[in-house]
Amino acid sequence: MRQPLTNANEKPVLKSGDLVVCGDDKVLVYDGKAARQGTATLTWSWKASEAKGQLPEEYFGMLRSLDDCKPVRGNSQLLITSSSGATLLLDVASKQVLFYAKTPMAHSADLLPDGRIAVANSTHAGGNSLELYDERIPEKVLYKDSLYSGHGAVWVAERQELFALGFDSLLVYKQRDWDTDHPSLEKVRGYPLPDDGGHELSPTGSGQLLISTHHHVWLADMQTGEFTPFEPLKDHRNIKSANYDTSTGALVYTIAEESWWTHHVYGVNPDFQIDVPDIRAYKVRVMR
Repeated sequence: MRQPLTNANEKPVLKSGDLVVCGDDKVLVYDGKAARQGTATLTWSWKASEAKGQLPEEYFGMLRSLDDCKPVRGNSQLLITSSSGATLLLDVASKQVLFYAKTPMAHSADLLPDGRIAVANSTHAGGNSLELYDERIPEKVLYKDSLYSGHGAVWVAERQELFALGFDSLLVYKQRDWDTDHPSLEKVRGYPLPDDGGHELSPTGSGQLLISTHHHVWLADMQTGEFTPFEPLKDHRNIKSANYDTSTGALVYTIAEESWWTHHVYGVNPDFQIDVPDIRAYKVRVMR
């Protein structure tokens, strides 16, 4: 039996409701309360160059375009992906890199039980895939499956299922051989998207996932695969990230306004906008 990982820091530096914004080679965190009043108050930041001495030198060229920055383990760590070709697990308090891997055109990742990490890779000669890693073993791919234009990976603990988003489909996986040194994932369901260009995949706190495509935003039922228009953003194109809490109706999102990036983060319930001029922002995540 594999030994469990030790728990992450019990007192996270960042607090629930804070906004994590990533783009270029940076991660910026803004005070959540101030943001919802329209003020951008920076409380924490990290730049790839701060990992000097912790990573092989070649990685700094792979961290030029961060595209997801997902809080995990009670907001004490960030799972960071870069479309330039890397995935990192970063401890927030110490800014120590806990895991790294070369992941071609990575667009999203999530933490699975027992320290496994799933990464969705987009269009690249070595990408178009869903990859599985162990955070104790940098760079070693444990399992790989085809996923054209991989853009989303979300582990749903309540269902013990991994959801992976591609160009035209939402795939569902179960764990296999998890207590061995050769774990894998088994594809158990697949749902075609209502339209092409799967981009954002995020949990909502209910039995649905929020999904964006090139032209629309949807809610997807995890069990049936039924897609319904997400009313607050249903007519919006090029939504790069969206975080929705069904219990409160709170929504925080980014939308491509200059090519693939923006200098703004938007919110609904309450309505707000903050400017982030020092970063070509791609995604925003909300501290849970």
